[in-house]
Amino acid sequence: MKKLVHALVLTGLVGVPAFAMAADEPASPHTLSANITLTSDYVFRGVSQSQNGPAIQGGVDYSHASGFYVGTWASNVGWVEEGGFKEDSSMEIDLYGGYRGTAGDFGYDVGVITYYYPGDQIAAANDPDTTEIYLGASWKFLSAKYSYVVSDQFIGWGTATDPAGDTDGSYYVELNANYGLANGWGLIGHVGYQDVKDNDLVSYTDWKIGVSKDIGFGVVTLAYSDTDADTASYTVPAVTGEQIADGRVFVSFSKTF
Repeated sequence: MKKLVHALVLTGLVGVPAFAMAADEPASPHTLSANITLTSDYVFRGVSQSQNGPAIQGGVDYSHASGFYVGTWASNVGWVEEGGFKEDSSMEIDLYGGYRGTAGDFGYDVGVITYYYPGDQIAAANDPDTTEIYLGASWKFLSAKYSYVVSDQFIGWGTATDPAGDTDGSYYVELNANYGLANGWGLIGHVGYQDVKDNDLVSYTDWKIGVSKDIGFGVVTLAYSDTDADTASYTVPAVTGEQIADGRVFVSFSKTF
């Protein structure tokens, strides 16, 4: 569901010309960046989080040369209130941090992320707020990631025998490809499996293919996503019959600062 650059001001020695300081001062170990995205549909793990509608998203990230990083990211969503979990809830806020590094063409990433949905919890409703720990690995244009739920429930799901049962221990495993082509073009591929603990009915496989283009002032992405999720389980709200995990095409524009 999921990054900031900050340069610290370094002071020079008295009497050293400004141009000499600029040439000799070491690179800052601190990096701060920001990003913003406009998308026709917020699709996360194959499921529309914005109820098949558009979304505006953005985040900030801080990283240190040692490999440590923290960040936050936000987007509008529609399923939390429509699904009966919280009132006055229309936003997702992600908070995350971890450690990553590289060794030649190989990379690794370990961290924790919380998906938080501001709003008033509805009495007797499951808590949609979710925390996962994750472990990622990459090689050139390929990457894989394993995410494991440590909160009581995964986005409000209960078990097959108890709608209010704990689903901690749910996990998501994914394989991604992002292959760069000439002139700013890229190919995107993804396949993942979401396991909801003790609830096979709402567990599913998702996949995505797409193409991206760097247009100089940002990146445009066109993608197709689909799942084998149970249709009835992923129709929210049920009264409209609107499916949120079926095949869909969406387009997005992203800019990093």
